[in-house]
Amino acid sequence: MSLKSCNKTETNTCELELTLEGDAFKAAVLKAYNKTKGKYNVPGFRKGKAPKHMIESYYGKEVFWNEAIDEAFPTMYEEGVKEAGISPVSDPFDAEITDLNDNGFTVKFKVTVKPEITLKKYKGLTAEKEKVTVTKADIKAEIDRALEKDAKLVDIDDRAAETGDTANIDFEGFLDGAPFDGGKGEGYDLELGSGSFIPGFEEKVVGHNVGEEFDIDVTFPKDYGEESLAGKAVVFKIKLNKLSKKELPVYDDEFVKDVSEFDTVAEYEKSVEEEIKKRREEAADRGFESGLMQALVENVEGEIPDVMVDREADSQVNEFAYRLRSQGLDLHTYLQYTGMTEKDLRDNYKEGALHQVKLRLALEKIVELEKLEADDKEVEDELNKYVEAYNMKLEDVKKVVSEDDVRADLTVRKAMDLVKENAKATAPKAKKADAGEEKPAKKKAEPKAEKAPAEKKTAAKKTAEKAPAEKKAPAEKKAPAKKATAKKDEAKAPAEKKPAAKKPAAKKADKAE
Repeated sequence: MSLKSCNKTETNTCELELTLEGDAFKAAVLKAYNKTKGKYNVPGFRKGKAPKHMIESYYGKEVFWNEAIDEAFPTMYEEGVKEAGISPVSDPFDAEITDLNDNGFTVKFKVTVKPEITLKKYKGLTAEKEKVTVTKADIKAEIDRALEKDAKLVDIDDRAAETGDTANIDFEGFLDGAPFDGGKGEGYDLELGSGSFIPGFEEKVVGHNVGEEFDIDVTFPKDYGEESLAGKAVVFKIKLNKLSKKELPVYDDEFVKDVSEFDTVAEYEKSVEEEIKKRREEAADRGFESGLMQALVENVEGEIPDVMVDREADSQVNEFAYRLRSQGLDLHTYLQYTGMTEKDLRDNYKEGALHQVKLRLALEKIVELEKLEADDKEVEDELNKYVEAYNMKLEDVKKVVSEDDVRADLTVRKAMDLVKENAKATAPKAKKADAGEEKPAKKKAEPKAEKAPAEKKTAAKKTAEKAPAEKKAPAEKKAPAKKATAKKDEAKAPAEKKPAAKKPAAKKADKAE
């Protein structure tokens, strides 16, 4: 393979012209013959057994040329862009095959390349950082949660239901005298006052006694997800089977010994304080880092190719789809619930994707300017983290995780550390109280319910919104930057995605005259 030319045709676009001739082309033709000979019938030979020269004689000497081009192009592409010293961020396009004959061919194509950016500033950036404090009320709230978690339900049989009780009920809903789908439940434990059911429902269970059967008149909210019930007045027939209340454990040294590694209340409260402080400091650090990332992105100047943003948006959508699957909900179902299309979802990710791309480019620019490097030991240590996380052998990890990508990610992290080391934290600006409180935006209708319509939100919707990320096995030859650089609630610095070389999408040259 030889590189005939590499010319910049427009911003972030280069046109390359490569040739393959002589023995290299003949080797590609031979590979094409061995790969496809089973497709050809030649009189006197069993299918797939005819010699190469006999197939060429019967079908024409150019019979294997197009297959040879497809066979040779990926290697030509890889060697060509390396020799040209460019970094493609797209697949080849506008490809054209010329000078195709029995001695070789020429291919001309374009690629979008990694943009050259200018970084106005990366040292001395500022970002807000919350001051961490822990009050006695914070400690008490944490302890109250621990007590609540260890609470036991005690049956009530000497009084009527009160707010805070758990009522075990059978219920069935009727609209215009007829039962409606999803409006029936038996043995349902409902915490009164929790707001789990539609407004008015729980309040009307209060005051009733165990064994009572009664009706509740309620009206579904106008923006309720199930259109057939939205704004409709219905009647629920209720039977109160059982009442119970939470009984909190006694908060003393014995409780502390049961729920922790400590022996006394004083020791436990000190540990609670330290844990709250640690969490808040980590959250403050994440917020500070996120602010620095935003400041860094705002200092990027340059034209960013759309293809980079689109690829990053697609990657984020795929990650979201994975998280949905881990929660038992597929992307198609989620889109049905939300009334969105895949295009809508991708469009929602575009702004964040542009931020991610700019951030990565900025950090890579810092690596270049500061001549940052990661040594072999650092790379090996990083790969061993995958060994521990996925219980794999090191040699198996190396088969699916590119060492070059790991090295690049480590240097990017060093760039982020450099930005933080040279940054300044500022106190958060006080929020000004508006003359008039802004009213919250009207809540959108929830997706159609499949559960009992008395519930305010569908479980599927909640799952889709939370969809926490879970540990995934490393994808083949995919850079691990997203795991290592940032958490979900931060601006992430994803690894640059290098497109695989595809065969040129071009019309092949006509048969040789």
